[in-house]
Amino acid sequence: MRSSALVSAALAVLLLVLVVVGWPPLLSLDRSVADGLHRSALAEPGFTHANRILTDWVWDPWTMRALITVTVLVLWWRRERWLALWVAAATLLASGVQQGLKAAVGRPRPGWPDPVDSAQYAAFPSGHAMTETVGWGLLLWVFALHWRETWRGWSLLAVAALVSVLGVGWTRIYLGVHWLSDVVAGWLLGWCVVAGAIVTYRRYGAVWHERAARSTDRADPPGTGGGRMGETT
Repeated sequence: MRSSALVSAALAVLLLVLVVVGWPPLLSLDRSVADGLHRSALAEPGFTHANRILTDWVWDPWTMRALITVTVLVLWWRRERWLALWVAAATLLASGVQQGLKAAVGRPRPGWPDPVDSAQYAAFPSGHAMTETVGWGLLLWVFALHWRETWRGWSLLAVAALVSVLGVGWTRIYLGVHWLSDVVAGWLLGWCVVAGAIVTYRRYGAVWHERAARSTDRADPPGTGGGRMGETT
């Protein structure tokens, strides 16, 4: 897991440098993909409308943030406070990195005389792609900690995550509001945050959680069973 975090971070940094210096092959690829998909979006208004619904409602960043908020609240209610804090902190970190890079790079979005959609702020990295990657990655991690061996819907959840992460990237490029490299950077940075959260929790968070659970057990009167609700299974 640590190696995948380092690899994704290295690739994201490389992509960032290439975008900042305006590496011609990358810019040419971005423009070629954007032009081809824009022509398709103009020629297929029904399919374009479906993509707008998906990107604005189904895969909207606020939808993902709402799911993460519910997850954090459930974990807190189960007394898994450290895990809840880890998930919340990773989500906030991803948002901060995303907005910071947008402001620092200031990359313009694709411009069209006949746009099929619009978006605000700078292009790099894609906030939709990064938020979807972080959100689904953290959700899958939490489910894996608790129910991977017992819940039969695990494979369906993993498929839904894959479709959502790839699908939102597709919609952003197809609708002409992001370059291909913006989306790839969002995926890489998102996975880096998820992998980093998992690695650091395994090293620090799980230990602190166990210490807190033992302290709670010692503080509870005999026979009350307090402190056991939040134990990770």
